[in-house]
Amino acid sequence: MYIVFLVLIVITCVLLALTVLAQSPKGGMAANFGVSNQVMGARQTTDFLEKFTWGLSIALVVLCLAATMTMPKSNIEASKSAIERSILEAASAEAGNEGLTLPATTVPATEAAPETEAQE
Repeated sequence: MYIVFLVLIVITCVLLALTVLAQSPKGGMAANFGVSNQVMGARQTTDFLEKFTWGLSIALVVLCLAATMTMPKSNIEASKSAIERSILEAASAEAGNEGLTLPATTVPATEAAPETEAQE
């Protein structure tokens, strides 16, 4: 099921990119020179493309969440960072060496503030 979601995510991404590229710009330099995108019914096309873009973006978010929820356990373990793995290894090594004690780290002593005489 995870592979199906990945394939759908790739298809959605390609369609989203093509849809965004097919849209005409709605501002910027074209708006400054009076170029309009309402030429011969182009307004309905832009409405459709905008709604299609929103639909694809929502579908992409839903597919990503679904793919995350169906990810196999082996992929989750493999995706852990090196830091997480080293922390887990250190914790398991520490738990396995309960009889052995590690040398304590020395903390530099802080100089105590001079005591002042009690006020009368």
